[in-house]
Amino acid sequence: MFQSFQQKMLLNYLIGSFIAVFGVGSMFIFHTLDLTSSEMNYLLFIMSVSVIIMLYSEFLLYSKHVTPIRKIFASRHKTTQADLQLAYRTAHRFPLLTVQRILGPHLLGFSIPVSLLAFVLISLGVLNLPIYYIALAWCGAILIALMHAMIEFFLTYRSIRPLIQYITSESLERYGMTLKIDPRNQVSIRAKLLASAVFTALFPVLLFILASQIRLVENEGQMLSNYWSWASIIVVVVLIVSLSGAILLFKNIQDPITELEERFDSVFEGDIQSMDNLYDDEFSHLVNGFNHMVTGIKERDKQNEQLIESFFTVFATTLDARDPYTAGHSERVADYSVRIAKRARFSDERIELLRKSALLHDIGKIGVRDYVLLKEGKLTDEEFSKIQEHPVIGYNILKQVGLPDDLHPILPGVRSHHERYDGKGYPDQLAGEDIPVFGRLMAVADAFDAMTSDRPYRKGMPIEKAMSIIEDGSGTQWDPYFASLFLEELNSTMAIDEIAASKTIHS
Repeated sequence: MFQSFQQKMLLNYLIGSFIAVFGVGSMFIFHTLDLTSSEMNYLLFIMSVSVIIMLYSEFLLYSKHVTPIRKIFASRHKTTQADLQLAYRTAHRFPLLTVQRILGPHLLGFSIPVSLLAFVLISLGVLNLPIYYIALAWCGAILIALMHAMIEFFLTYRSIRPLIQYITSESLERYGMTLKIDPRNQVSIRAKLLASAVFTALFPVLLFILASQIRLVENEGQMLSNYWSWASIIVVVVLIVSLSGAILLFKNIQDPITELEERFDSVFEGDIQSMDNLYDDEFSHLVNGFNHMVTGIKERDKQNEQLIESFFTVFATTLDARDPYTAGHSERVADYSVRIAKRARFSDERIELLRKSALLHDIGKIGVRDYVLLKEGKLTDEEFSKIQEHPVIGYNILKQVGLPDDLHPILPGVRSHHERYDGKGYPDQLAGEDIPVFGRLMAVADAFDAMTSDRPYRKGMPIEKAMSIIEDGSGTQWDPYFASLFLEELNSTMAIDEIAASKTIHS
């Protein structure tokens, strides 16, 4: 991470230097001044020496600036909360620190040696230039340094974001602390817009005036036949610089807006995640507002989930309360169904839907009269037909409740858990793969609990016998795949012990 950041900073420096120093600066010197080849060589020598001094000075200041950030990577396991806070503050200040480096050792480390060496060579008569050109050169150097600083300021903003995100994550993971930026270190959008607008408006004009002054002096005020070709080069260069500044400013504003748009789209699609606040201007307040909104949505969804869970539990408990002999039946069927689903490698989301469907699979029995539902003896054909209506009654109850769209998948399981694989079940006489998957799976779990539970008129059969019946009915009454998975589960000693324990608790 830190190495990648340093590489980006180096690339930013090279881009800024190429555009400002080697692009505009070299054009300003070699296309404006009328120099002999030997004078050009002297100037190149002066600039080379000055560049070495500038790079060394700038490297020393950069090393000082980057130390708090380097420290958290060099001794990651010994990083304190204060170290992370300092690194976070430094990372947010890095664009401003970059401007400080450009206008400090970068400008002074280059311009002062150039001025001194040029003054000596002019005094010795080696360079045939007026002394006051040094003052004009300072004006040009300041303009170029300002342009270089602006370019690197916006490039650094983009490069620093992954680092800020890493530091924020480390702070949350290690100390559970959300880092905050000091408002004094923030650069407002208004300030960036104002500075960029003023610079991009004035820089081309000032550079052109400065270059024209030198060019006209060089030719003693005479109008040259090649003046317009020279002026065209100047205009093209300053136009490119102005466009570059405008693009960088636009990108600096566009990126956070685009990220906010994408996050809002994600929230709309159900992916409710907060944003890492990587900004130190007005966008920081927008991100904080977005995160407050996300927190509110999550809290509301949590409350809704608790209400829905209570709804399922109340329904299942209400049904079980009508018949004390089937107490715990819905919970056990839900448990068995989940066990099968896990062996079938259902997703967690699908397993949760299945569990809810199993909890409410018999909810339709609310619509069956007590004398039928609670009858201790054998049911008549008419009474049994009334019992067979409960899947459809339950299905209709849940449809009328107005379940959220994401809970609609539970409905087929409620309706079809008494269908048979051979098509002889009810209520729709579906067969094979036409039976919804929740119905096929829950049919196995429901039948097993019914066989092994005590009733007033009979005692529940042993688990081993129920397993044998399921094995014999695999492919006719029950889906062979889910039946085999459930038998595999039951063949686990732990599973049998847990099932026996659950029967004891509810008995």
